[in-house]
Amino acid sequence: MELKPGLSAIVTGGAAGIGKSLCLALAQKGIFVTVIDLSEKGKEVAFLIDKEHTKLHPELKAPSALFVKCDVTNANDLDAAFEKHLEQYGGLDICINNAGIGNSILFHKDTTDGSDTWRRTINVNLTAVVDCTRIAIQIMRARKKPGVIINIGSASGLYPMYPDPIYSGTKGGVVLFTRSLAPLKREGIRVNVLCPEFVDTELGMKVDPRFVNASGGFISVEEVINGTLELITNESKAGACLWITKRRGMEYWPTVSEERKYLINSQKPQRRFQYTTSANIILPDTFEKIIVHTLDHNFRSATKVVRAQLKLPVKPKHAIVKIIYAGVNASDVNFSSGRYFGGKDEEILARLPFAAGFEAVGIIAAVGDSVQLKVGTPVALMTFGSYAEFSVVPAKHLLPVPRPDAEVVAMLTSGLTASIGLEKAGQMESGQVVLVTAAAGGTGQFAVQLAKLAGNKVVATCGGEKKASLLRSLGADRVIDYNKENIKDVLKTEFPKGVDIVYESVGGDMFNTCLNALAVYGRLIVIGMVSQYQGKHGWKPLAYPGLCEKLLAKSQAVAGFFLVQYAHLWQEHMDRLFDLYSAGKLKVTVDPKRFVGLSSVADAVEYLHSGKSLGKIVVCVDPAFANTKAKL
Repeated sequence: MELKPGLSAIVTGGAAGIGKSLCLALAQKGIFVTVIDLSEKGKEVAFLIDKEHTKLHPELKAPSALFVKCDVTNANDLDAAFEKHLEQYGGLDICINNAGIGNSILFHKDTTDGSDTWRRTINVNLTAVVDCTRIAIQIMRARKKPGVIINIGSASGLYPMYPDPIYSGTKGGVVLFTRSLAPLKREGIRVNVLCPEFVDTELGMKVDPRFVNASGGFISVEEVINGTLELITNESKAGACLWITKRRGMEYWPTVSEERKYLINSQKPQRRFQYTTSANIILPDTFEKIIVHTLDHNFRSATKVVRAQLKLPVKPKHAIVKIIYAGVNASDVNFSSGRYFGGKDEEILARLPFAAGFEAVGIIAAVGDSVQLKVGTPVALMTFGSYAEFSVVPAKHLLPVPRPDAEVVAMLTSGLTASIGLEKAGQMESGQVVLVTAAAGGTGQFAVQLAKLAGNKVVATCGGEKKASLLRSLGADRVIDYNKENIKDVLKTEFPKGVDIVYESVGGDMFNTCLNALAVYGRLIVIGMVSQYQGKHGWKPLAYPGLCEKLLAKSQAVAGFFLVQYAHLWQEHMDRLFDLYSAGKLKVTVDPKRFVGLSSVADAVEYLHSGKSLGKIVVCVDPAFANTKAKL
């Protein structure tokens, strides 16, 4: 839903804390707000809303705020409160059920009947939420207008909160109640739940500091507001649960992999993608591919295009994929020099010739027995041999994708490295300073955006104004163009306490600069060292004297990240990237320079190492598909 002046909203528990902040945030958007609360402080909030409207939206003539004193546990009072809102504004677009309370004593130590303690907590936190949601749905249905309902839950509804089991139980009920209402999206009504961890409010201050500190500290009210607005405006979310923590920022619960553990296939149809093309896929007797015929860090010298026999029939559990786009990677030169194969030199030489290329997208052209995927399905693959017109791949290694587009290639090695690397090797949370080197490259562009989406301050390095402009458009807070500024000086001056996470792919002197700029407890993720790949004699390992001493002095960590070792997470993170891209929250930049046909792959590899590229470099293997345009 687009937040625009003239919409109307109800916020329960709007007199203080999160509720008050949400009321004012909506007022800034020009939204009429009814504040429902048992406290008279709601009058003051209504006054502040009026003041905000007058200042920012003087064109809105209707009274901008309404305060209704109401005990949300009283069903009759609640009905009357919603009716007053309708009389004032004629409809209801947004309902935020925020009212909530906690218990001061454990329920099993309560010697009363619980009417003023744990029973009331259940009535306020769960029963009232059900009631408010019911009334809001009835209003939205009756007026046949789209609407959004946000239930404010808690992270203690996702996992146990031992000091207050009643509170935890009610919030868990809110979570599953909300998620079970996902089908209402068919009627234009989206019900979502927000689950923040400990929030810096009066209620949050009552929590034992030991629990707060163990979770990483308080999250801000502003982060809760941002999460609420995310659930309101993101049209793709219905029955969604957004979890917010200091440790990890904002993420949806459960993950795709967790959902797979309990969902029954008949209840959740698999994602189906439609792709049509006028071109018929004809299986030829032979096809072209690129092979490494001699070990050399110079990709052009090490490789050649050859013609190979297409073996038919297809083996069981395998598929033949027609390659449309292949991705170019800095490490192509390491592969052509044999650095990714273990063993002695003679053992590596014995592998020659071997197929080149790491990643591609294409269309299934034929399948063997016991393969569920259908001919014509667009798929992505990250297996050796993608620099080819066709590839025979075990079906278990194929990832169905919306379309076999260049942007999808960028999400494979580059996007997955950023997504998984920041989460696993970087242990990224929110509220940190994240430095991304070579940030305008294929993987750097993803690291910048994912770190920003997680609620961090992002510092990005690049060379050239075009790259700097791209990074600013992607949300980088500070762009350091090394053609104009000295990276070391900027980091020392502007970030005297250091940076918390470094996403590093350059190596050499850049590695030393980043290490020296790392904060106490900081983590440096090494995903590559592109500056060392193209020396006169190939990849030459460097010594980093004093490394152990530096790490020990500040309790820092340097973590290596190699994507192949995280294959079990590919599908989960690929789905996450697709969702962000589809929602318009993630941009994918493909370098505008065109490389068409396998004969252009060597040119593309050399272009990548020239330092001139912007975003991901791809090769269109089949020119017939180069002009096929569509979006996910």
